[in-house]
Amino acid sequence: MASAGPVPALAERATACADRLREADDVLLASHIDADGLTSAAVAASALERAGIPFETVFSKQLDAEEVAAIAATDYDTVLFTDFGSGQLDIIADHEVAGDFTPVIADHHQPADADTEFHLNPLLFDIDGSSELSGAGASYVLARALEPPDGDSRDLAALAVVGAVGDMQTTGGELVGANQNIVAEGVEAGVLDTGTDLALYGKQTRPLPKLLEYASDVYIPGISNNQNGAIRFLDGLDIDLQADGGDWRRWVDLTADERQTVASALVQRAVSKGVSANRIDGLIGTTYTLTAEPEGTELRDVSEFSTLLNATARYERADVGLAVCLGDRGEALDRARKLLTNHRRNLSEGLRWVKSEGVTKEDHLQWFHAEDRIRETIVGIIAGMAVGADGVERGTPILAFAHKPNDDSDVSEVKVSSRGTPSLTRRGLDLSVVMREASQAVGGDGGGHNVAAGATIPKGAESEFVERADELVGEQLG
Repeated sequence: MASAGPVPALAERATACADRLREADDVLLASHIDADGLTSAAVAASALERAGIPFETVFSKQLDAEEVAAIAATDYDTVLFTDFGSGQLDIIADHEVAGDFTPVIADHHQPADADTEFHLNPLLFDIDGSSELSGAGASYVLARALEPPDGDSRDLAALAVVGAVGDMQTTGGELVGANQNIVAEGVEAGVLDTGTDLALYGKQTRPLPKLLEYASDVYIPGISNNQNGAIRFLDGLDIDLQADGGDWRRWVDLTADERQTVASALVQRAVSKGVSANRIDGLIGTTYTLTAEPEGTELRDVSEFSTLLNATARYERADVGLAVCLGDRGEALDRARKLLTNHRRNLSEGLRWVKSEGVTKEDHLQWFHAEDRIRETIVGIIAGMAVGADGVERGTPILAFAHKPNDDSDVSEVKVSSRGTPSLTRRGLDLSVVMREASQAVGGDGGGHNVAAGATIPKGAESEFVERADELVGEQLG
């Protein structure tokens, strides 16, 4: 693997992990369910298959003591955890000591206070797991180590990049650090292409008004979160942005000159509305394209691919997302697209509810409680989308609560999701610490990344949780 800085040490650990997997009679591959988790599993599954190692794949929404015990009961001699496992290392280590299984972990989250021999995590090698290497990236490093002598796994870089972008690891509009090395290998393998373009989500599939209306990452007053404003802006441009029949064209349908016209007008509008120079710079960024996928589809752009994956596992169909990652362009892709349509509808309805109900503001954060109105698997996404809407401040971390039903539909736990911004993390915000410490203070647990994290807490502990989280954010931001 191409390397820079401490990456060779990471590759050395990957070799040890790969050797252990080759020695296994059979392997249970256990992975998380978000876009990074699904791509992590797909990369690892491809590598195991190419190496001729028998395996079975399972997914989990939350790896806790009960889930690890269930995994131990499967009687696999080796368990490969991808995109989780580090934060649960203390639980896993107990089963390793008991002889239940040998763990191999390819993760990027903050490790628990325990140790195991086959632990592949960038944080152990001074690589930032929140911005420089994702779970899928760790799986990719492992995949390169698992290559047969005549093999080449660089094609798996495409999925690793989907996972990194889906895990919000772009910095200043592009992937950095070890992620950048993976991008370079994907370009060399011919599976990735990079370029500089408008840094808005949906350039492959969204009609232009929707592309601009939902461009909340770079908030432009009068256009972002404003359907009529976006249409008026486009109508004011001296180019034909509607196809025959009156349907709006997509960004991918425009010529290079037309794209330049729209981008320049957006920048001018942002300047006229007093948007800061840093945010205006964010309008343009690096794009990552999967060259083997058809233009104008959800699979062509890595951001849209990651959203498609989120629309599968968050609705209990991780198997569909995995199948798409592994190349199924028939039944699995059709099912994923139907799930995506449902996902978008739920996001739209959830965002409308948040805009209607508003948020509660504390000294250092803002929050809303969706109860059972928004699924706990998507409430964090909606929280991120709501930032910048009327009454929701961009410069303040946001918490989102939703009920977490049990199998019998009773509610005893609440899911908490949090979102910040890169500018806040540069000032010291670390939502992983906030979620972990505030949840543990009320009998729950949590973690994640500095810019986005989650927790599960007992129902009824929300007020105490908010109070502690507000204190922690205040301490971090000084």
